Amino acid sequence: MKILSAGLLGLKAELIEVESCLGGGELGLFSIVGLPDKSISEAKERVRGAISSLGLKFPKRKVVVNLAPADFKKYGPGYDLPIAISVLSNLYAFKKNLENSFFIGELSLNGDLRCVNGVLPIVSFAQEIGIKNIYLPFDNFLEASLIRNINIFPVKNLKEIVSFLIKGVEPKKVQTFPEMKKEVFHSFDFKNIRGHFQAKRALELAVAGAHNILMSGPPGSGKTILAKSVISIMPPLDDKEIVELTKIYSVAGKLEDKKVIQVRPFRSPHHTASSPAIIGGGSYPLPGEISLAHRGILFLDELPEFSRVVLENLRQPLEDGNINICRVFGSFSFPARFMLIGAMNPCPCGYFGDKTKNCVCSKNQLDSYQKKISGPIKDRIDIKINVSRLKIDELTSFQETESSSSVVKRIIAAQKIQKARFVNLNILFNSEIDHRTINKFCFLDNKDQYFLKKIIEKLDLSTRSYFKILKLARTLADLRQSENINRQDLNEALFYHSSL
Repeated sequence: MKILSAGLLGLKAELIEVESCLGGGELGLFSIVGLPDKSISEAKERVRGAISSLGLKFPKRKVVVNLAPADFKKYGPGYDLPIAISVLSNLYAFKKNLENSFFIGELSLNGDLRCVNGVLPIVSFAQEIGIKNIYLPFDNFLEASLIRNINIFPVKNLKEIVSFLIKGVEPKKVQTFPEMKKEVFHSFDFKNIRGHFQAKRALELAVAGAHNILMSGPPGSGKTILAKSVISIMPPLDDKEIVELTKIYSVAGKLEDKKVIQVRPFRSPHHTASSPAIIGGGSYPLPGEISLAHRGILFLDELPEFSRVVLENLRQPLEDGNINICRVFGSFSFPARFMLIGAMNPCPCGYFGDKTKNCVCSKNQLDSYQKKISGPIKDRIDIKINVSRLKIDELTSFQETESSSSVVKRIIAAQKIQKARFVNLNILFNSEIDHRTINKFCFLDNKDQYFLKKIIEKLDLSTRSYFKILKLARTLADLRQSENINRQDLNEALFYHSSL
């Protein structure tokens, strides 16, 4: 009897057929074939122990389990349950037809089912190919229940499955779905940040169009708290984004308490993080920080201190919104449509250009420090803003500033315009507009086109910068609820793109 399960290749699932047979040869021999990794090869001891703990018979003859297709590399302990069922099918008559059912789960030696990573992509795949029933560990049912139109049966142990297969006692089906949060509390709010009106405006612009931003300023000027407050002005996740993010975190094994992801991610890796940790990778590639920040924020504090290799590896995902990782046994693609926020000091001592404190760095130190961030990386950052230290009067002022809840209303309105504009395209935000549609969505009249051309020539900006400025101007017009880009939008876009 063939038992259906699934294996993962990145975020994509592949149908796996588990079959077994009894043969001659060495008594008690238990072998698993079909390109299994070490964790699957060890499944034979877990399966043997789980079956024996229930007082069931285990075959005394040689047992061979095949995981098909044989050319697909399998890894992880999620095949324990289908292997156990396949072995039992050789000894017991099942009362249920399993042709339209999926099984996944790790077994303990006493027969309990442990949760496994990557369940949500597998359930989604099962629903796509027409599978009606899926049996999985009880602790995985919250994420699995995000997928509708499929019968989900959370199971606590092998005993429940055996009762179902041999006695016909079906496990309880999940009918409820995860309750989504209506409101999210944020620790940081724009109203609690004194001054920095220009920086707040730049961050509002960045979020409205999903533009990348780099903040430069002396130590203690407020760059970090500004970055941490950005999440409070981001609109809530929609249902599609919740499923998309939960898939990534499920595969990465990052779902806390096995709950679904309902808030936009804010990832802030340390500058000592390795390239695979940031980009993704490993023997069996897992999502890195850029994928865990998908549809959220990737905050790189002390940007020049990151390895040059790490920063250069960001070039492709910043442009394409995904990362492709190639290994001998396959190519893996992970989404990485994040908003980059970088923060840096202007020089090693941190006070170059400061109005009150003198910089002590030499010209060579300054040049060496600034060259740590290459031109191509800077060119991919839409907004560059200087964050100066606040004066004492600004710090002690009791003047109320605009709250995040007020700012997010404008951002939601601007993004609503963008969603309507790109309704038939694979685009969500202005930052994703490509060269083929730039003239359609970022149209300028002859006077403004001539004005921008002269500025580009004067500042000797790249072709990419030209497109970035147009997209920024488009977002500024959307924040004004205007269909047309005007000269003021162009001037402000030029300022934010060319400030550093």
